[in-house]
Amino acid sequence: MFELSQLRCVAAVAEELHFGRAAARLNMTQPPLSRQVQLLEHALGVALFERTSRSVRLTPAGRAFYAEARRILDLAEGAGLAAKRVARGEAGSVTIGFTAAASYGLLPRLIAAARAEMPEVDLALREMVTADQTEALASGRIDLGLMRPPIDRRGGAEAVCVARERLLLAVPRGHPLAAGREPAIRDLDRQPLIMYSPVEGRYFYDLLAGLFQAAGVAPRHVQHISQAHTMLALVGAGIGAALVPEAARSLRFEGVVLRPLRLPAKAAAAELFAVWRRDNKNPALQVLRDRVLRGLAQDKR
Repeated sequence: MFELSQLRCVAAVAEELHFGRAAARLNMTQPPLSRQVQLLEHALGVALFERTSRSVRLTPAGRAFYAEARRILDLAEGAGLAAKRVARGEAGSVTIGFTAAASYGLLPRLIAAARAEMPEVDLALREMVTADQTEALASGRIDLGLMRPPIDRRGGAEAVCVARERLLLAVPRGHPLAAGREPAIRDLDRQPLIMYSPVEGRYFYDLLAGLFQAAGVAPRHVQHISQAHTMLALVGAGIGAALVPEAARSLRFEGVVLRPLRLPAKAAAAELFAVWRRDNKNPALQVLRDRVLRGLAQDKR
């Protein structure tokens, strides 16, 4: 029925109450402005302005129409600004997959940094194991994954290490290793140990198996568990000791003592990577990667 350009003409005249000033404001001459208003009035079948040689006034219909026209113009302007913010990565959303262990330390820091750097970007969080994150990245269901190595870089995946944690020994309060000298990995030989699952917890299973083999120790595996918080609950129940990433300190299980474990100088730390696809064009992901992940990667050094 009408165009945005006609609404702008009506709004300018209504706000200036003078065709000459309204035309100057719109960077046009007065005749085309008058013509646009007349065409709109004809289309609506009502007069929007009362015109005399001395004044211009809104009619009751004109006041009602101006209020709605102003709202439509504001919405149109807002839509354009919103589109520009999304294109610049200042608004929009990023879907992040993360392992349970990432939620102990890294994920809260990432969320806090993202809120500070990009407050109008929504973060949609999806907890999933590394294998599921790899598939979700490939299918586009998540924009970013926080996962354990090895990283499958096929299909254009890129990754940066954002956390490197030492391992802590978790023992029940009252255990011989709960106090005294710093425990060493040899102290775990033939001792009951809650071990990671070789399937769901494959990364930590392989990491610890390599440490034990290199040190020539053979703990007695009493349970195979996939998540550190469950392991700590079992430690608190007195079932055995466990090795967990340092971020697990935040879990604070009653009856559990966490101690640094003396390891060989070249022993691997537990690493966590941020992974994304090179062909992901989400502007908000690019801002998150360049402003937030870069800082987290530098902090872990």
